[in-house]
Amino acid sequence: MRHRVKTKSFHRPKEQREHLFVNLACALIENGRIETTVEKAKVLRPFVEKLITLAKKQTVHSRRLLNSKLKDHKKTADKLFKEIAPLYAERNGGYTRIYKLGNRRGDDAQMAIIELVDYPFED
Repeated sequence: MRHRVKTKSFHRPKEQREHLFVNLACALIENGRIETTVEKAKVLRPFVEKLITLAKKQTVHSRRLLNSKLKDHKKTADKLFKEIAPLYAERNGGYTRIYKLGNRRGDDAQMAIIELVDYPFED
C-alpha cells in the first residue's frame, strides 16, 4: 500500500532519485527544454517550479537554499538567478509545460517534452 507516500520511487534508492531530479532540473534550466518520460516529467515539474519560485526572492538565503537543493551546481544556480527568475518576475506559477510525445521504440515508455514557458529558444 502507498499510504502517505508522496513521490514515486522509480525503483531507485533515495540518493539516486535525488541526484536524478537534480540532474534533470539542471538540464532543463540550462537548455530550456528536455525530453524524458512522462512520469519523470510529472515529478520534475513541481521540483523545478519550487526552484524558480525560490530564485525569484533574490536574497542571500534563497541563493544558499538553491545551492543546497541543486547540490552545488553553481553555474545553473547563477543562470536561474540572473536569467530565468527575472523572466518570470510577474508570473505567479506555471513556469513549465509538458507535451506528450509518442512511445519510445525500445521499451514502449511514454515520452514527453518538458519546457520552460516563455523561454527564448535559439532554434
